[in-house]
Amino acid sequence: MACRFSELVVDSRDPEVLAAFWAEVLDYRVLGRDEDGAVEIGPEAGFGGPAPTLVFAPVADPTPGKVRLHIDVNATDREQDAELERLLALGATPGDVGQSGDEGWHVLADPEGNHFCLLRRRLDPL
Repeated sequence: MACRFSELVVDSRDPEVLAAFWAEVLDYRVLGRDEDGAVEIGPEAGFGGPAPTLVFAPVADPTPGKVRLHIDVNATDREQDAELERLLALGATPGDVGQSGDEGWHVLADPEGNHFCLLRRRLDPL
């Protein structure tokens, strides 16, 4: 028996803004909102489906410093350069984590400055 990756919880100053951003990036939808202000997004199948959900939890002051986890994304219906343009138009900004510029991925930051990487390889949609 093994565990399954079911959801990722992200501390957020503004859960609604981050949920809207990541829902557009991942083609997810809002699955629910908690009374405490948390917003959960995920694929059509919802929690427990083939892909994990994301929960944006309200935190007045997210932990400062280098985070130990980040999200990697892959385009499903276009090449990396076209997807990069789309993500930047959604509000992502270029990020710098000390990369050389020769990597096969782009480091970006979401509207709250959380780094994520756009990888080169295209994946089939779920």
